[in-house]
Amino acid sequence: MPSRQGSRRIGLLLPSSNTTQEIEYNRIMPQGVTLHVARLPLRTVEPSSTARIVEDIETESRKLADADVEAIVLAATAPSSRNGLGYDQELIRRIEAASGKKATTASTALIQALTVLNARRLVIAAPWSDATNVTSAAFIEASGFRVLAHKALGHVSNLDIGVLEEQTAYDLGLAVNRPDADAVMLACGNWLTMGIVDRLEAAIGKPVLTTNQVSLWAVLRLAGYHAPVLGWGRLLRDDMESQ
Repeated sequence: MPSRQGSRRIGLLLPSSNTTQEIEYNRIMPQGVTLHVARLPLRTVEPSSTARIVEDIETESRKLADADVEAIVLAATAPSSRNGLGYDQELIRRIEAASGKKATTASTALIQALTVLNARRLVIAAPWSDATNVTSAAFIEASGFRVLAHKALGHVSNLDIGVLEEQTAYDLGLAVNRPDADAVMLACGNWLTMGIVDRLEAAIGKPVLTTNQVSLWAVLRLAGYHAPVLGWGRLLRDDMESQ
C-alpha cells in the first residue's frame, strides 16, 4: 500500500510571473519535503496588480489541496500586506476555508520572524518601487515594529525583477543597513536573495531576512518540520523550533 511516512508536502501560491521562487525553494528544501505550486495572476508590482492577484486564491488553494499538502503559503510580500493590518489574516482565512489546510503568508511570516528574533527595528531593501516599500513598511509598523529606512530599485515589471543578479540584493542590503537596525529585510519573492544571506549576515553582524526565507521557515513549521536548515541565514539555522 502507498505510504507517505516521513515525507511532507508544501503548497506554494506564487505570482504567475515569478521565475525565481521555485528555484530558491528547491535549493533549500530539506530532504523528505517536496514543493507543489499554484500560480496567481500578476505581471507588474503595482497597486492594481497586487490587489487583483488574490481574486483566484480559493481556486488555486483547492488545487493544492488536491495534492494533499500539509500547509500552504502565499509567499508574496506586497500582495499580502497591501491593505494594512489584518489583511494577511483575511487571506489566511480564505486559503484555509477553500483548502482545509493550514496556511500562512509572507507578511505573516515576516512578523513572526521579527518577533522570534526580537528585532524591533529593521530596514527594508527591495527591487520594486518606493511606493510599494511605503505600503509594506506601513503594515510592519502597524504590527508593532519600526522601519528605520528603506531603499528600492524602482522596477515595476516582475519579469525584470526576476533576472536581477543576487549581488543586487547584497549591495542594496548593505547600503540600507543602519547601526541601530536589528535586522535587514530583503523584500520580494521574485528577487534572488538566498545565496547572499549568510555572506550579508557575516558582513553586518545581524539577521538578514528575505521574503522566500521567512515564508519557507513559516510553512515548514506549519507542516511540522523543525530541524535546522543550514546555509541560508540565522532564522532557518537557529530558529526552526522557536514558538
